[in-house]
Formats: sequence, structure tokens, C-alpha cells
Amino acid sequence: MPTAAIIVAAGSSQRMGFDKLAAPLLGTPVLAHSVRAFCEAPSVDQIFVVCSEARFSELLPGPFAKPVFRVDGGETRQESVYYGLKALAEDITVVAVHDGARPMIRVEEIEQCIEHARKYGAAALGRKVTETLKRADAEGFARSSVDRALLWFMETPQCFRVNVLKRAYQHVRERKLQVTDEVSAVEAIGISTYLVESKHPNVKITVPADLKLAAYLMDARTQD
Repeated sequence: MPTAAIIVAAGSSQRMGFDKLAAPLLGTPVLAHSVRAFCEAPSVDQIFVVCSEARFSELLPGPFAKPVFRVDGGETRQESVYYGLKALAEDITVVAVHDGARPMIRVEEIEQCIEHARKYGAAALGRKVTETLKRADAEGFARSSVDRALLWFMETPQCFRVNVLKRAYQHVRERKLQVTDEVSAVEAIGISTYLVESKHPNVKITVPADLKLAAYLMDARTQD
């Protein structure tokens, strides 16, 4: 099954105060780490990076081991993914959507998610909740515990048969629904997503401290 990756990298990094995707991580821009992982994944045939022309040319000069294309993004992540889907060739049957700000993704996890998406139609990387969870009141006081047994933190990549994800995004656009990830989009059309457990750190760069954490963990990984 021909497979493509859509790497979402059109955000403004407002919470960081600077372009987090351009930030050097062990000497390489954050975005380049993410793209490199998908270039190394055997199942991925093409990569579409949703970002501005300036960001693409500055952070991803190449050369690449696989075809890497640029797609203009939208005002929201949801719109950016939609534009990425529109850019796919008709023969692409499976698509992996990944946040460009998750530079620590491993090739084996990409492959696992794609494999399960081929089998079930939808699969995504996630991490089981291990912390104690509390439900608070409006004043900020803890009032009750939340059972964490079946709760997950969602990560990326999130992988789907292309016809499933296109139908989901058409559905949410027609109904003017807002979703924060692709799993939520396919849930809106009644499709469940198989969750692949994330066994390794898959940090999303959101605040400056995340860069330090990712650098430490990536450096430790190279020492293994």
C-alpha cells in the first residue's frame, strides 16, 4: 500500500516566543529531526511538510532519501492537515500525520502505527496515563479522583487509510466542527482508532524547557 506522511509545521510557535521548529536540537533543527525519521521509515514513500516556503527552504535544504514536498498551511492545525490531504496523489492509500514539533519519534513506532492502520483503518501512537488524576471544582479544589485505567495521552503519528481520513475531514468541515487531532476527526464519523503504546519518550516541543529535555534524552539515546 503506497504510504505518505503529512508533517504539520505551519504553527507560529507563539508560546515559545521564537520558532521552535528552527531551534537547534543537537545541532539540527527540530523540524529536520522529524522529517529525517520519516525518511528512514521503510513503509513511507513520500513526505509532505505543511509549512511556509521560507521555513521549508531554511530548515529542510535536503538532500532527502525520499521525495519531500512542501504544502501551504492554514490558520489552524485542522486546516493544515486538510490541505496536506488534498496534496496526496490518488494512489496513496495510507497516510501518517505527525507534528513537526515531535522530533524524538522513532522509526519502529512509525512502522507500528502504519502497520496497524493498514489492518484496522486507523491507528495512533499514545501513552498510557500513569499519574493520579483529580477532578477539581471551579475554585481549584480537588473534589474526586478519576479512574486512569483506560485513559491515554495522545501523541503522533496518527495513521489512517486515506479514504477514512478524507471522509472524516470532509465531515468536520461541512459541519464546522473543530478538532485538535485526527483521532477526534475519525471519531466524528463513528470510527475507532487502535492505540499503539508509546514505549519511548516522544516529547512535543512546546516551551523552552522541552528543548533541554529532548536534547538530554536524544543524547542519552545515542549513547545506548
